[in-house]
Amino acid sequence: MRIQIAVVGRLRGGPEAALSADYAARAAAAGKQIGFKSVDIAEVEGRPPGDPRAEATALYRATPDDARKILLDERGAEWTSRQLAEKLARWRDDGVPCVTFWIGGADGVSQSVKDNADEKLAFGRQTWPHRLVRVMISEQVYRAVTILCGTPYHRD
Repeated sequence: MRIQIAVVGRLRGGPEAALSADYAARAAAAGKQIGFKSVDIAEVEGRPPGDPRAEATALYRATPDDARKILLDERGAEWTSRQLAEKLARWRDDGVPCVTFWIGGADGVSQSVKDNADEKLAFGRQTWPHRLVRVMISEQVYRAVTILCGTPYHRD
């Protein structure tokens, strides 16, 4: 199974870009031994910028048709790291070819993105900067992979 993080906006360097890329690379390397083919970050731009409908179109284009789509939204469910790991393992075992985590633009996402998401995931009820959300989901994917590998990175 592939894991993809599709995010509106581009990071042109900086610590958040480096951290996101590092966690995605670590998750990809560790995940190969347990059936995860890749972990990728896909940056998309909506045209015109700031238009939720254009951003939705860009997210859809970046998302494989057969992907399970998870929208990061402060009104979503709050999963523990172990619950995320269990969901990834279940989807992999059920033959889901790709899981895509969607991160919308600074003005949120269109209603169509909310309606097309298979699930919604929140990192608490606070609003987080998009740069940090990208790091947070990258780290949580890495953490989930290490949980499934049985490594000591995660501690309960």
